[in-house]
Amino acid sequence: MASLFGSLIFLLCSLLSLQRCLQLSEAHVKDLHKHVPFDHMRAATDHGDNHLQSRVENGDENQGVDPEMNVFFHHDDLVIGKRIPIYFPRKDPPSASPRFLSREESDSIPFSTAQFPEILEFFSFPSDSKQAKAMKMTLHHCEAKPIRGETKICATSLESMLDFVNSVFGPGSKFKVLNTEYLNESISTLQNYTVHDDPSEIPASELVSCHRLPYPYAVFYCHAQVGDNVLYKVLVEGDDGGKVEAGAICHMDTSQWDPKHAGFRVLKTRPGAAPVCHFFPIDSLVFIPKSS
Repeated sequence: MASLFGSLIFLLCSLLSLQRCLQLSEAHVKDLHKHVPFDHMRAATDHGDNHLQSRVENGDENQGVDPEMNVFFHHDDLVIGKRIPIYFPRKDPPSASPRFLSREESDSIPFSTAQFPEILEFFSFPSDSKQAKAMKMTLHHCEAKPIRGETKICATSLESMLDFVNSVFGPGSKFKVLNTEYLNESISTLQNYTVHDDPSEIPASELVSCHRLPYPYAVFYCHAQVGDNVLYKVLVEGDDGGKVEAGAICHMDTSQWDPKHAGFRVLKTRPGAAPVCHFFPIDSLVFIPKSS
């Protein structure tokens, strides 16, 4: 586990160094849309990424559960031998993922629903395109009011992400990073996984979760919440033999959550009735103080 923490910190430091070297021109930024892999990114981002805002959309709560909703599980499922259907998205090569802009560049680009026509013009996206719909949903998520006890930000640069982490933990704080790692090159997106070992509980008095949202450049929804949350590292093995060392979190108090939250529908529960747990996608990061 320590090696995972170290590798993530190295990755973040490498990205930060890269930001100092890259100076993208406006023309280059406009060209980013040619390389954005929107096809696999759900505009609603409601399969565990933005779990406090996710809702059952389109009215019919009795229709079948979307396969991508199979990231939620019950707290009692965390036992060796338990078989759980889990959706893990495909791992894209680094070159296919939207990259961070520098703070200076991201701050110079409009980022609000009020300025949405300007944003579409800037990136040359038609208003009826799938990219435009995904971007608009991302902006709505970023502008939604936090729930009680939550602090949140949409980080549009690596610097703003680290600033937010420091604002939660305190200036100059040292931290570790928890993530999900695929132990095989190819992982089936949806299959039954069996809990392989005793899940490792990771003590953390505070935490910041950052989840990637669909946008032409890297945007992460980062949030911290006062509440009873428990982090885990869980080794699971799929029916096809593929193994995943998955980061997971159990929210023990869901009394303030939206009753239409997707987790309640998947787990057939309601706000405050039982913990809601979910696995983290591979492109989500969870920061915890190093002293924890």
